[in-house]
Order: sequence, then structure tokens, then C-alpha cells
Amino acid sequence: MLDLTTISEKDLLATRIRDLPIAIQGTWLEECIAKLYEELKAKELCFAPQCYLADEWLTPDKEPVVGIPFFLAHPALMRLEKQMMLDVEGGTKPWCLKLLRHETGHALNYAYRLYARKRWQQLFGRFDQEYPDTYRFRPYSRSFVRHLEDYYAQYHPDEDFAETFAVWLDPDSDWQNQYKGWNALEKLHYVDALMRSLKNKEPLVPGGKKYWQACRITSTLANYYKKKRHYYAEDFQDFHDVNLKRIFSGTAEGGPGAGPAHAILRKYRKDIINTVSAWTGEKKYILDDLLTTLVNRCRELRLIVPDSEPLVLVRITAYLTTLMMNYMYTGRLRGQHEKKV
Repeated sequence: MLDLTTISEKDLLATRIRDLPIAIQGTWLEECIAKLYEELKAKELCFAPQCYLADEWLTPDKEPVVGIPFFLAHPALMRLEKQMMLDVEGGTKPWCLKLLRHETGHALNYAYRLYARKRWQQLFGRFDQEYPDTYRFRPYSRSFVRHLEDYYAQYHPDEDFAETFAVWLDPDSDWQNQYKGWNALEKLHYVDALMRSLKNKEPLVPGGKKYWQACRITSTLANYYKKKRHYYAEDFQDFHDVNLKRIFSGTAEGGPGAGPAHAILRKYRKDIINTVSAWTGEKKYILDDLLTTLVNRCRELRLIVPDSEPLVLVRITAYLTTLMMNYMYTGRLRGQHEKKV
């Protein structure tokens, strides 16, 4: 059997996920799941979703079970995840419990078929609404609770319910006061009344099928991370590098009169933001954040201005406009054709 504490990184990456000697039992995940079950029991709910190791955090559609990422089952895999993805989603007990409450909201929804209720659909929307590949959220909306990052409740009606349930279930949540005056409070009161009506009632769907189980994934860790890094490419600092190098030169030694690219972007920052905002309709604070990212990356890459300033400004403005149009229509900075692996 593989020893994950001594295996080299090269050999680990060449290992198929199904061959990893991992399980929930005996790990810190078992403690988190036990805490989740205690919270459900304290609410007098008869539901405790079965948890298993999967390729990511998930609850299969209409299946009352919860998938937990396999990499959380061993410290060596968590370290690899951190190295490859810069973060470990759910890698601490508070974060893990936060995600478990969210996924349990899905699982309970499916276990009692709550999504079919008329009032549920009036408050959250149609469950059968197609999931978008990406979404644009309204950061200041008070119609949704704020539980997971990126305003995830706004993604889909099922996510809205799961997030609302998670806030309600959290024993440390003071949702009555935290959401006072918010439209989201009506959803929380509905969930509160709905859960009270389910006290001591057995689920309509007692079990569920487990999909994307880690024990059945034949992909190696190397291929797993290749696909995962491609999908989340824009979360990495080198996302813009190829295009920035096409716009600017590659080194700081560009000859007489060649100025650093980051200085030019700062010099014309206001003009660039105003122009792109005027033609795309995008909010200036979003453009400002993006331009800050480009300025910092130009500095780190030591890029210079190889051509006249007007020509460079045309190129960078066109690039920003393209990014914003992609973002407006897909929720990502990449074009639709770039998202498939």
C-alpha cells in the first residue's frame, strides 16, 4: 500500500486517485461530520446525510448525500492541493463545517423534495432552472444571505436555498438580527418554519447514489490538477502573462526611451478606465481592480513599452475591453471557447 507520508511528489502525481489509501474514518473530517450531525439533531431533524470522498465539494442532483474532496483526507494531499491551487477549499474545521452546512442544505432539499413546494419556488425560484456556466452577482443585494464567498446564493435557486439553510443551521448565526431589514430575512423565516414542520419526520428519499467517488476515479493526480488549473486559470497570477507579453516587451532592457509598462499604465490609468467603462458600461471599481492586477504583473515581469505610447494604449484598452465583454456575458475573463479542457 502507498505511504503518502514518504512518497515523492513525482510518484504522487503519477498515482491514480482511486489507488490513494484514503478514507474519512479516523481523520479530522470525521470530527467535522459528527459536529454537523449534532447541529442537525439539535434542530430535531431526522436527517443526517451520508458523506463520502469525491473529486470536489458536491451534492449530486436530487441525491441526499454529500461529497467531500478527497484531498482533505490526508495531510500530504492537502499540501499538494495548496501547492497546485494556492488554497485548500475547506482545509480548516470552521471552513469545512461551513461547506458541510451548505451541501447539507442541498441534500436535505432533495431528501424531503422541498424544491417541489409552491412556496419554495415563489421565494427561491424554479428548481429546474438551468445552471449557468458562470454568473454575475450583485454584491450589494440584500435579497440573498452571504455565507460562502462570491455571493454564491445568487448563482441558482438551489444554491440560494442551500446558503439560506446553512445560515439558519449555524449555531453561531444571529440571523434574526444580522439580516434585519433585508429581503433575505423572509427566506430565513420560511426556512425556520419549514424546518420546524420537518421535526422528527423521516426523509422521503432515505438514501442516494454517490457520484464522482474518489475510489472510482481513474485519473492520475497530475491529470486531475492539469484540468483543474486550466478551469481556474484566471485565479493564478500568470493568467495575463501571455497577452501582456504580446502587448509589451519581455524585459526591462528595451533601449533608450523605453519606459516600464507599469508606469505607463499608472500614468494613463484614469483615461483607460473612463474609456473602457464608457464603451462597456462596466463599473469603474471593477475596472480599477483589474487594472491594478495588470500593473502589478507588468512590474513583476519587468515589461517595457516597445512602441509609441498611443499604440500601446490602444492595445491595452482593446485588451481590457475584450476581458470586460467576456466577463459581462460569461462571468469569466476568458472567452467561452477557452473554458473547455
